[in-house]
Amino acid sequence: MKAYKTSSHLRSILKGISWRIIATADTIVIVFLITCLFDNCNLDNAFKIGLSEFFFKLFIYYLHERLWLKILKHQAKSTTEILKKSISWRFIATLTTFIISGIILESFNEIALYIALTELITKFLLYYLHEKLWLKLPLGRIRNFFLHKR
Repeated sequence: MKAYKTSSHLRSILKGISWRIIATADTIVIVFLITCLFDNCNLDNAFKIGLSEFFFKLFIYYLHERLWLKILKHQAKSTTEILKKSISWRFIATLTTFIISGIILESFNEIALYIALTELITKFLLYYLHEKLWLKLPLGRIRNFFLHKR
């Protein structure tokens, strides 16, 4: 088996998809709960925001992942590296959530702000755990799986 020193583009894409599935489910639940707290429960808006984020943030996540690989010259491995990467992603993602929520809810009010701030907490923890879990999958394993599957 060939040893790989860096993450492949395929790994970044699959990692992004797995993250977006987790993050989208979290977003849908948060939007629904926050809108219900304001007596404006709307499952349709929760799904619109969640699905909009899925596609838009998947692209942003891929770019973020590749940028951090370029900066570090390796995958984030240490707790400090993962923490810094998590903080940078949360900043970008929280701002994006606020913008998408405001557009779909047609108001950049406290509901959109509470959605973004709630996600700040839940997603920070989920993202950190996601990073730790992906470290368990050795570099090249995904590439080898797809190349030798033929």
